[in-house]
Amino acid sequence: MKKRVFLAAAMVAVLAACSSGVPLNNVPVEDKTGVTAPADASGPASGAQSNVAPVQADLSAADKAGPANVARIIYFDYDSNEIKPEFRSLIEAHARFLKANNRRHVVIEGHTDERGGSEYNLALGQRRSESVRRALELLGVPDSQVESVSFGKEKPAVDGHDEASWQQNRRAEIAYR
Repeated sequence: MKKRVFLAAAMVAVLAACSSGVPLNNVPVEDKTGVTAPADASGPASGAQSNVAPVQADLSAADKAGPANVARIIYFDYDSNEIKPEFRSLIEAHARFLKANNRRHVVIEGHTDERGGSEYNLALGQRRSESVRRALELLGVPDSQVESVSFGKEKPAVDGHDEASWQQNRRAEIAYR
């Protein structure tokens, strides 16, 4: 009986410590934007200027390509996310292009070969894309221009079950958006 009373008192004390004392239906809201709300709260006032930039969905193929005559694929050794020296100039070229075109964005897609489990390959693909992302950031590309994702072994470049196929699938691709 004493244990139950003690347990109930402890639970009441914990719940009392968690309360904020502010009623949820009376929380003050402060508008720091300096924009007054329209009289009709259902939508923006007619003739009001929007601060949202328009989306350009019809980029030409040249715009999607990124820098001219520069490859977009970095290959990795087996079970490695270390960038080989022969791909450093490729990454430097993309970094120069991105710094000169600060409105452009890239997605770095990490891939693996078919060996290994799905979770392991997703993690390895992510490490590969993150290593390219870090290299771009070290070369001065802002973080806001670069996104990294992993496809693991789900999108192979080459179908096959030999070393030549696996070499083509261990990669990170730079895709311009």
